[in-house]
Amino acid sequence: MKPATAALCAVLIFSSAWAEGPYSNSTPPQLTKDGRRWVEQTLKKLSLEEKVGQMLSVRYFTDFQNFTSDGYRHFRDEMQKYHIGSVVLTDHLDGPVLLKNPPLEVAMMANQLQRDSALPLLIAADFERGIFTRVSPAPAFPDAMAFGAVGNPAYAEKFGAITAQESRALGIHWNFFPVADVNSNPNNPIINTRSFGEDPNAVGDLVAAYIKGARANGMLTTAKHFPGHGDTDVDSHLAVARVGGDLARLRDVELKPFAKAISAGVDSVMIAHVSVPALDPDPNKVATISPAVVAGVLRQQLGFKNLVVTDAMEMRGLTSLYPPEKGNAAGRAAVDAVQAGNDVILLPSDLQGAFLGIVEAVRHGQIPESRIDDSVRRILEMKASLGLHKARLVDLEQVPYLVDKPADMEFAQQVADDAVTLVRDNGKVLPLTPLRGQKTEAEYFQAQVKPAAHVVAIIMTDSIRGPWGRGFEIALKARRADATVFYIDNAVATALAAPVFQAVKDAEKVVIAAYASPVAGKQVMVNGKLVNTVGLEQASGQLLMQVLDLAAEKTVVIALGSPYLAQSYGAVQNYLCTYSNASSSELSAVKALFGELTPHGKLPVTLPGIAERGFSLLPRSPFANPNQR
Repeated sequence: MKPATAALCAVLIFSSAWAEGPYSNSTPPQLTKDGRRWVEQTLKKLSLEEKVGQMLSVRYFTDFQNFTSDGYRHFRDEMQKYHIGSVVLTDHLDGPVLLKNPPLEVAMMANQLQRDSALPLLIAADFERGIFTRVSPAPAFPDAMAFGAVGNPAYAEKFGAITAQESRALGIHWNFFPVADVNSNPNNPIINTRSFGEDPNAVGDLVAAYIKGARANGMLTTAKHFPGHGDTDVDSHLAVARVGGDLARLRDVELKPFAKAISAGVDSVMIAHVSVPALDPDPNKVATISPAVVAGVLRQQLGFKNLVVTDAMEMRGLTSLYPPEKGNAAGRAAVDAVQAGNDVILLPSDLQGAFLGIVEAVRHGQIPESRIDDSVRRILEMKASLGLHKARLVDLEQVPYLVDKPADMEFAQQVADDAVTLVRDNGKVLPLTPLRGQKTEAEYFQAQVKPAAHVVAIIMTDSIRGPWGRGFEIALKARRADATVFYIDNAVATALAAPVFQAVKDAEKVVIAAYASPVAGKQVMVNGKLVNTVGLEQASGQLLMQVLDLAAEKTVVIALGSPYLAQSYGAVQNYLCTYSNASSSELSAVKALFGELTPHGKLPVTLPGIAERGFSLLPRSPFANPNQR
């Protein structure tokens, strides 16, 4: 055979081997007879090691890698060596900034992971704000609490549908959402705006609606963080969080949304690393490793029959219970999690340790192999319900048609607009007046309008290096090109205090846009101590307080994130909440400032000392008059 002919044959053979055939589709999950047959036949063929691997879920970063690079080949080899059953797609961080990747790049990576896996992978992601959480461009949905402020389950259902359609287009099948936690603790540093609110019935209704919309469009859903992480004041990424209350309280509050999620057909439940004495009094047990919580409450009492997944096993809320000096901490934690009733071990701190720990526990009779079979059967059934045993790849050519659709972007903006809540209004600040005679956004910036004392905006963020506030400034300058804008974080607050105070004294009106949202592992310095909080750091918080001391009467504070911010600043006379720092919420905030929308949102949580849940202040009459300065 001639060399050229041989080369052509090799190409044809390779192409035939990877003939894509039919692509994966986004029909509602359904386990057919054919799917059940595949599950049972596959389960019989798997070795113990292959079964255990199906129970492990690891992280993969979606930034571009050459498929022959050392980095990708290392991941591929690990995935194959440990027979990994599911992969969580995420992004790298640059300091506080999440480096999101484009949709096509994510879909391409998902396809390659599927090609390199012997069995079809379940590919998961944390898409709490839609795919925009990890992918850009995409519709910028606000946080769950914004949906709580709107209070319309139809919005949550449509949100679930859009997220499912976009996710499945990218080859992602399993969303770690909705958050079913009831955020009843104003000091909660990690749930906060990720929750729909503090009313268990309203939270349950929105959770169920989201599940309905997502599953109808082919997406697997996850109710988290069981048995409830809303009534805590500790971030379980950093330490063991404790949920108090007796059994009656837990049934009436924490467990109610999970019961509604189960009735709605939720595909999986994620277990929290929280101590719940009313359910398990053992001080060395968190829910993740508690048979009483997982097998007892979730399985037996609530009747949940689908997949149970741990929260990330690398979190300090769990690892702090397993001292490394006792040997293979990851293995011991994984074994305890399996014995408690978990099916998927998410992000073990040591992959090899977790894998070997479970395998050895089975071989030594500590865990019956039938218990492993039960979990693997559920995992395979989830894959078969999606048709992944027949088609696991997605059509890259369809991605530009299915992701970031204009109608979906408009809906995300509508949600953000409808969520804006007016909590305080002294009638002297709102609405702001736009400059007359300006036409287009491009002209605002080309005009190089000299900053004036009419409007001073202070944008407070965790880091001025990040993207936070850029969208707000663009929208503000589009209406007031003469606005003076300061960016403040804890590092520059003291240095910029003098010019900020002078600008505030000279200003006619002051706008403070405060970005304070829950961030995993966030700790801030307050009075010389590291505190786990959503709030502003010490220097930034002091600057905000001093601005209010100088000019509260002419200042409006916008909470672009946690609505609880005002608790720390009782002098606030004008207060707007958006419940989110998404770009859609930034635009909504500015529209509200200038009277272009009337705030319709209602507080989905109580702000102690400020307002009760359900409160909504109707704007004073000048608010609707755009000519009133």
